[in-house]
Amino acid sequence: MSAQGKTVLITGGNAGIGLETGVGLAKLGARVLVTSRDAAKGAVAVEDIKVRSGSEAVEAVTLDLASFASIRACASDVLQLAPRLDVLVLNAGQVNAKRTETEEGFETTFGVNHLGHFLLTTLLLDRMRQSAPSRVVVVSSHAHKSARRGLDFSDLQAEHRYRAFDAYGKSKLANIYFANELARRLERTDVTANSLHPGFVTSRFGKDGDLGLMGKLGMPIARPFAISQEAGALTPIWLSSSSDVDGVTGLYFYKRAAAETSKAAHDDEAARRLWAVSEELVGS
Repeated sequence: MSAQGKTVLITGGNAGIGLETGVGLAKLGARVLVTSRDAAKGAVAVEDIKVRSGSEAVEAVTLDLASFASIRACASDVLQLAPRLDVLVLNAGQVNAKRTETEEGFETTFGVNHLGHFLLTTLLLDRMRQSAPSRVVVVSSHAHKSARRGLDFSDLQAEHRYRAFDAYGKSKLANIYFANELARRLERTDVTANSLHPGFVTSRFGKDGDLGLMGKLGMPIARPFAISQEAGALTPIWLSSSSDVDGVTGLYFYKRAAAETSKAAHDDEAARRLWAVSEELVGS
């Protein structure tokens, strides 16, 4: 694996899998840009990555995926900072015990995990085409398999019924739909798009009350079976830098190998429909 001379942008790169992905790619020679909602936390992450990777080519960009204004400002900053963009790692995500809304009024789990990344990618896509061969790496999850019936397009914002794990699973299915449809739309451009499951990773998932009572009771039981954040970053690092996946697009990976998705994730018509709906929602 090598990322020498490449420029990589990692959303949610100030902590967890995103931070470890930044360390790994910086070690491989990449110039790494990490996003963080909090500028101070972003600055701390930059210093951490520099120390552990031995690279000085690390910078932070402020990004709040729950705000279209912030997403547009971030994209503008990246375009000014990076004459080329070789890899975009869409890693940031969240889950919430109670239904909340983004700045534009979208349900937060859907708005952050899918819609915010959709807008950011479309704003940076021309730069990635110019930088080709380039890669979009989407961090999804095996949690997408909980959305057995697919997405409910009549209630994408979970206004009629909201359950934390249901919303999270559907957002992870949306990640796969997005990666697959992006891959289809980028055929013959030398820009690839793939999604992945990082594994069940030790993180702050459920520790901050974001899953309510179920998180407080269930996560401590499950956490001993989790893998480290460093291990969770192995597949994103590999997909971002390995020659093994040169030209490979539209697939889902786990443990650095192609993996099977749910039956619902094979619905290409749903993927195309989600793209069209997302364009309307972001006002493209």
